[in-house]
Order: sequence, then structure tokens, then C-alpha cells
Amino acid sequence: MSDQSHAPTARSKAVAPGDEEAGAVLRLGEFEDVDTLTLSEASLVLNALMAKRRKDRKDRKENTMLLQTLDYLDHFARFKQKEHVEMVERLLSQRKELTKFERAQIGSLCCDSADECKTLIPSLADKISDEDLQEILDEMAKHLS
Repeated sequence: MSDQSHAPTARSKAVAPGDEEAGAVLRLGEFEDVDTLTLSEASLVLNALMAKRRKDRKDRKENTMLLQTLDYLDHFARFKQKEHVEMVERLLSQRKELTKFERAQIGSLCCDSADECKTLIPSLADKISDEDLQEILDEMAKHLS
């Protein structure tokens, strides 16, 4: 039997959707410029939606997945009061060098230190100084619920 190299018979694999990565370099694919909410913002939005639904309809049956999502958000959202959620959003939105995704991550994780924040959100490494990031984190910490 001869040792011949044959051309590959399979086609090259296309990059699958959902191949996003939030590493040192953000690769968010179709979600690159999408508005992103912190867990606290999402909690406010969904709780307001649920309150309106409950008020507007007589049928009290709730969607199980929506209720589970609300439970999750109620547990993990760090800012519970609307004014604190709005303050964090204003504080983070001033930082135009950060992507919407990075701002939402900072607002959701509420790290204690700039070092911890940059470890959890590696794309921040060269975008913001430790001093500036720590200032943001300290300001946010004043409003934790």
C-alpha cells in the first residue's frame, strides 16, 4: 500500500454562532454593541413588568421560567433600590472607554478591588487604571443594598 497524501474530504468547519468570548479581548459577535443590563437593572425591569401584568390581568398564572429568573435576579442583584441602580448606571456610563458589556459586568460583580475586577473581567487590563477603577468600585460600594 502506498503512502499517499489525499486532500481532506471534509469541508472546513464554519465558526459556529455562540462562539463568543469575554477574555482579554472581547469577542461578543452579534452582541458587540447591544445594550447590556446589570443584574440590578434587569431585576428592576422584570419586577416592573410583572407588577404591570399582575395589575392588568385577572389570570394569576405566572410563567415558571420568568419566576425562576426573578428569583435569581432578586438573589444576585446587588442594588435593590431604584435610585441606587440609577446612580450606578450613571457612574458607569460616564466611562466611554469601557464597552457596554464591561460596564454591566462591573455593575453586576461589585468587586472589592481593582485587581479582583481586572481578574474577573480581563478585557479591562489596559483600558482603565487601577486607581480610576478603584474609585468607581468605592463609589458603588457606598450604595450596596
